[in-house]
This record gives sequence, structure tokens and C-alpha cells, in this order.
Amino acid sequence: MDISLVIPLYNEAESLTPLHEWIVRVMDKHAFSYEIVFVDDGSTDASWQVICDLKTQHPDTVRAIRFRRNYGKSAALYCGFRAVRGEVVITMDADMQDSPDEIPELYRMIREDGYDLVSGWKQKRFDNRLTKNLPSKLFNATARRVTGIPLHDMNCGLKAYRQEVVKNIEVFSEMHRYIPYLAKNAGFTKIGEKVVQHRKREFGVSKFGLNRFVNGYLDLMTLWFLNRFGKQPMHFFGLVGSLMFLIGLIAVIVVAAMKLHALANGVPAMLIGVNPYFHIAILMMILGCMLFLAGFLGELIIRNSQSRNDYLIREELN
Repeated sequence: MDISLVIPLYNEAESLTPLHEWIVRVMDKHAFSYEIVFVDDGSTDASWQVICDLKTQHPDTVRAIRFRRNYGKSAALYCGFRAVRGEVVITMDADMQDSPDEIPELYRMIREDGYDLVSGWKQKRFDNRLTKNLPSKLFNATARRVTGIPLHDMNCGLKAYRQEVVKNIEVFSEMHRYIPYLAKNAGFTKIGEKVVQHRKREFGVSKFGLNRFVNGYLDLMTLWFLNRFGKQPMHFFGLVGSLMFLIGLIAVIVVAAMKLHALANGVPAMLIGVNPYFHIAILMMILGCMLFLAGFLGELIIRNSQSRNDYLIREELN
């Protein structure tokens, strides 16, 4: 099979049929063998019924997964990636803001140019400039700096992957924003970018608010930390804890030495117990011990745990 399309959705009943028709026209025109995997992320509208109708009409090309509740886009992509069978996997949003006409070129870049992953770049957007464009630019600038991947639109839903990539990355929490970084950390370093068309939303309303930018920064810091120290937390907590303990110990020794020197010379000096520097030093020693212990416990947990993602799938159409 040439292409697997993974389309996560939440309350997009109105757009599913025209989106499917558009995809079919593109696939038939280029004679691709393909499958479309819809992942219904707990929709409360008629989305699942529309998908069932599409499955009835196109049993060989439409597949679907339905969650019992809304888990988020990362969970939808994770389960969609586990299900795909095509050599090239393409993700797109269900709101028709991504154009299926981009599919042939994305496929070519994976198959002929040898990219592991190609990310779309919506260079010209039709979103509100103040609430979406400017925060998005700041977010992507930070992401480029932290990840070292020169993508202009890392969070673009329109992406293409070699199948090997999606089978070897784990999309968890809200980390769908950073799939290129996850791929890079897994050893897939040939990552490209393609300018794609951004279309105005025709149906429904956006499911994302300004809070996604705040959460995006926090997720980026989490991912950076996990990449650097996720397998060896002692390298971070142990180092910081040891430094804090050492500084606190030196400070205690200095405070005690100053007190002894004052007593030896008959100079009045503050009691050690009421000296604020003494209490700060003791606090640093305690915090240092706690951080060191946190790193030690982290190492024990990592060595005795297995990564699991348990999403309750309500129905699946194959």
C-alpha cells in the first residue's frame, strides 16, 4: 500500500464527507493505493455516524477508531500510527484547513527525496494575526532554538512520514506538537519542510485556545528534559543536589570558623543558632539531599517500569 492517511477528529461531522470526497479525487487521479484511518477522539456530534456511512460506501479504503472519551490529539495520532499499513503515512486535520492536493508532493518527497519526515509550513495563514499568528511565530522560534530543527511551523497538522518513523516513536501527553523532535530523538534526522496551502475553516469552530501556547512551552521544556535526562535522572538531580549540599556544607564550615575565630580573639559574635547564613546553609544541605534522593529514586523507577499507553477504544472498523 502506498499511503495511509491518519485523520484525528473531534466534532467535525460537517467536514468529513467533503474531505473524504476530495481525498478520493486526489488518490484516484494519481493512482495511489491507500487507506484513510479516521480517529474519532470522543466526538459528541454525528461524526461517528458519518464515518460509519463512509465505511459502508468504501469498505476497502476507510478504517476508523473511536475513543470512549476525548483523550486529545496525541492519543489519536498514537493509535492511528499503530494501525497504519501504508509505506508513507500522512496526517492531516479534519477541518479542511489542510489541502489534500498537497499529498502527491509530500509522498514524492518521502519516496524519492529520501526524507524521514516532511512537515508542512503554512507560510500564508488566514488566522487572526494577534491571537494566533504572532504567538505561533514566537512559539516556533523557541522550538527551533531548543530542538535544533529548522522548521517554521512545527505544529502543522499536515505531515508525511516513512512508516518506520511512526512505528518507532511514542506520541504521548500533548507531544503531537513536537513529533519532528520525537523523530529526531529516535534517530530519524532527515527532516524536511514544504510550504503548504492554509485554507479558511468552512465548518465548525476551532478546538484550540490561547492556552495551547502556554502548554506548548511547558511541553517543550518537558520534552527537552526527558531527552537529556529522562533515562538518567541522577545526572541532573544528583549533580544539582550534590552542588547544593557542597555549597551548604562549605557555608556551615565558614560560619562555624568565623564564630571560633571571634571567640579565640575575644570579639563579640552572633550566636550560630540565630545567624541567618547558618539557616540558609542548612536549608541548602537539606535540599541537596532531597534532590540527590529524587535522582536516585528516579533511576530505580526507570529501571523497573515499562512505558504504557492505555486508551479505551470503544469501536474499531477495519
